[in-house]
Amino acid sequence: MGKGGEQGGDTGEPAAQIRFYTWEEIQKHSLSTDKWLVIERKVYNVTKWANRHPGGQRVISHCAGEDATDAFQAFHINPTLVQKFLKPLLIGELAPGEPSQDRDKNSQLVEDFRTLRKTAEDMNLFRASPLFFSCYLGHIIVMEVLAWLMISYFGTGWITTLILACLLTTSQAQAGWLQHDFGHLSVFKKSSWNHIVHKFVIGHLKGASANWWNHRHFQHHAKPNIFQKDPDVNMLHVFVLGDTQPVEYGKKKLKYLPYNHQHEYFFLSEIPLPFLIPSTHTLLIPLWSWLDPPRVLHPTLFPADCGGNSVHAPSLKSSWKSYHNQPIIPKIFEETQSARKKKAKLQNWIMFLESHWFVWVTQMNHIPMEIDSEKHRDWLSSQMAATCNIEQSFFNDWFTGHLNFQIEHHLFPTMPRHNFWKVKPLVKSLCAKYGVHYEEKPLGKAFVDIVG
Repeated sequence: MGKGGEQGGDTGEPAAQIRFYTWEEIQKHSLSTDKWLVIERKVYNVTKWANRHPGGQRVISHCAGEDATDAFQAFHINPTLVQKFLKPLLIGELAPGEPSQDRDKNSQLVEDFRTLRKTAEDMNLFRASPLFFSCYLGHIIVMEVLAWLMISYFGTGWITTLILACLLTTSQAQAGWLQHDFGHLSVFKKSSWNHIVHKFVIGHLKGASANWWNHRHFQHHAKPNIFQKDPDVNMLHVFVLGDTQPVEYGKKKLKYLPYNHQHEYFFLSEIPLPFLIPSTHTLLIPLWSWLDPPRVLHPTLFPADCGGNSVHAPSLKSSWKSYHNQPIIPKIFEETQSARKKKAKLQNWIMFLESHWFVWVTQMNHIPMEIDSEKHRDWLSSQMAATCNIEQSFFNDWFTGHLNFQIEHHLFPTMPRHNFWKVKPLVKSLCAKYGVHYEEKPLGKAFVDIVG
């Protein structure tokens, strides 16, 4: 129970003295209408402010009633600057006799992980290389230019079209990994610069919504593979994931689809729909739009995207129209009837290839890992249980956009990807010290494990 006078709160009014709280009291404030969290032993009431949180109200709400220190440090590239937003929300501190971590977490493990992070900062591993990202953007532009030159010199024959499809598929996939870098604020020192370039890359190169991506992806990083908190595993009624959910569905006899065949209809989500609606993307996007309504474009949730060319439209019909008009394929053919058919086939083929590339790479690190309800682990243990690495090689680094270092990426989401290999030995050493499983596998086995 709290003691002493209140300090701060949503009003920002100072109080005469600090109020102290126990974890028992703090954990009671984890409701949608009542949210407290702890950062470096200070207690904050974020109930009213959560809706104004730039990362979305859900991601901060997922940490309510907990020690959010590591999550706070993981997502903000300038925590000192962000502290000014926290000051008006301060209501007290942990009581002197209370441990810094909630729910009997291993305090020494947590402390050692924070020491590891400080070591990485001292090694300048959070500093991006302008040369790396310039070259990366350059190789995407080169592929786009080559595609145009091929059309100019060789016309639109089928051999040319097939080569063109491979070039544009590759440039699109690599642009997807690039927007991921900017979305995680891992390129520029200032958050605003990352946000501006992220909106450009994902909006103009990918035809998607930056705000929707942030709203969804940060939840995934905060609580990976946690039911009701990670949108990537909220696939109820279509897929049953992990070890516990299939058992629960079996006991309740809930069978919306033949789940014993889900490893087969999983592939349908990666197939484009040319026979249903011309020039559409895969089933994946319409399916996700139905499963996860917050993804849908909304003028209040995502005002910056309104009027833009977003794939996340209020209905499937408008979503399909957005895909038909998105700036993925340049208008390289004259608009004759024959040319339109060629263009539609080319677009569907590119989307088919890119969809497989995207789905297999993004799922290989998480789907085979533990998927379960909230267990309130510490940051390191939570991320390690839900992620695995793929063996390093030049091809694997390029093909996956360095997501083969998924463990290091999840532990340090704002770290530039070209530094993951440098922090990896430190992470493995810490995991070995505390007996935390560090899983790494070949690329082929990772793909097989998804089906398994």
